[in-house]
Amino acid sequence: MSDDAGTDGTGADPESGAYVGLFSGGKDSSWAVHRALERGLPVERLLTVHPAGDSYMYHVPETRLAALAAESIGIPLVEVEPDDLGAAEATDSGAQGDSELEPMEAALAEIAAELPLSGVTAGAVESEFQTARIEAMCERLGIGLFAPLWQRDPRGLGEAMLDAGFEITVLRVAAAGLDESWLGRTLDREALGELAALGEEYGVHLLGEGGEFETFVTDGPHMDRPIELEYDTEWDGTRGRIRVTDARLGE
Repeated sequence: MSDDAGTDGTGADPESGAYVGLFSGGKDSSWAVHRALERGLPVERLLTVHPAGDSYMYHVPETRLAALAAESIGIPLVEVEPDDLGAAEATDSGAQGDSELEPMEAALAEIAAELPLSGVTAGAVESEFQTARIEAMCERLGIGLFAPLWQRDPRGLGEAMLDAGFEITVLRVAAAGLDESWLGRTLDREALGELAALGEEYGVHLLGEGGEFETFVTDGPHMDRPIELEYDTEWDGTRGRIRVTDARLGE
């Protein structure tokens, strides 16, 4: 898989069919979709999974906002609801990750029955846990994987997102060094600098790849209209999140 080739070598021709963006509305999955569109890849669907609780595979907070983001991007969204995730009992994280992937794979199989499918886009940066499972899924489906963030320099990626015009809001924090002031904060260059310092002190990943924080993109070059948010904040002393009370497309 690569930014250059747009495929992981499964034999799928990136020009022969559609791509599906694996999409949460967060910065990483949004960047993957944006880069695919820049490359001219035909992203014809976005796919969002709404986990019912904590997840090893998926972005968790405020995934309902993905529908509004998809409307701004102008690509139809396919949503997998919590009831569709199944109740398979997992004895460890690996088994849970495998179980969580099943509804995504089923949804992609249904999409492939509707239109020729060349591949998916994914926003993984360093997570072998997620990426290995997505690669295996793509191999089973006979499609490619476009992963433009994979093993790239986190600081360079963050700066590239800002240079491109991404407006990024922090939705949730769950790591030492990230306090209540980060909730709802815009991820700008000053914030990137602070995250780099927190990485040296506490081991916080600059892009939150370890679940230290999660985000939502309210505007970017791939979107026709910005998204305006109103929200409350929840903080328990060590971690917190915003609860969106209203979201709408701006002018």
